Amino acid sequence: MSGVTSQSNFVPEAAQTLDVKGRAEVGFAQRDGETRLAHLYQHDPVRILFPNTAPGESIEATVLTTSGGLVGGDEVSLEISAGSKSIALVSAQAAEKIYRSSGATTDISVAINAEEDSWLEWLPQETILFDGSKLRRKTVINASPGAHVLAGEILVLGRTGSGEVFSTGFLRDAWEVNIDNRLIWADALCLDNNIPSVLSHPACFDGATALATAVYVCDNPAEHIEAARKMLSLDDSKVLTSATVVNGVLVLRWLGKDAYNLRQAFAEFWKAFRHYAGGRPAELPRLWYV
Repeated sequence: MSGVTSQSNFVPEAAQTLDVKGRAEVGFAQRDGETRLAHLYQHDPVRILFPNTAPGESIEATVLTTSGGLVGGDEVSLEISAGSKSIALVSAQAAEKIYRSSGATTDISVAINAEEDSWLEWLPQETILFDGSKLRRKTVINASPGAHVLAGEILVLGRTGSGEVFSTGFLRDAWEVNIDNRLIWADALCLDNNIPSVLSHPACFDGATALATAVYVCDNPAEHIEAARKMLSLDDSKVLTSATVVNGVLVLRWLGKDAYNLRQAFAEFWKAFRHYAGGRPAELPRLWYV
């Protein structure tokens, strides 16, 4: 799995002295019965690629960070927009590494905008928090009535392949979902003081090293909850899973002591659910398997 078993403690000298402020915007629209690229803006170190899609897929965009990871003081923002009746999948080329920080925080913001009758997926690969890293991330979904948004994130707490745990640092990972310009769900995870005790406590993380969240935004999420729970129950990798509907949003969670098992469970659910809810092929982007 890309990134999870990384052994390197090296932070490039340029990354230690220069704050990164990258941004990308990508928008899709339906034209002549097909989803096409309608808008693109990119600023180093964020780049958007458009790989050839598999049979049955619509347009696909891949986000990559050319700096090879992010350090304290870096700021990265991504805006994804889907016009009416468009169908698109946006993923990431590889895991995102957040290196240790001497003080400043890494900031990542993701804005997802979906108009009526659109189908939009945000499927990044995992974010790996090195011990001592500091990350503040916020994902905001703005959906029109009739839109369909499936969005998720995976967090790995430390470089588990080398036995490292996320014992010092800072994390604030927040979500907001707005429908028709009205906030309907907000959630945030914050790890700051006494991180080892929180991660080891049986009522908190109970030794977990990885977690994931996904949300499905649509007009009637409650009608999908039983199917979602059934798909989650098919997993036997000892990953804890749950699904619930909160104020009109289908919310799904994963918590695991093995980052690879959690990634696999997350992927299997995503393949099954996108096929069930959106009629999309039960596959993930090819880069997911690299």
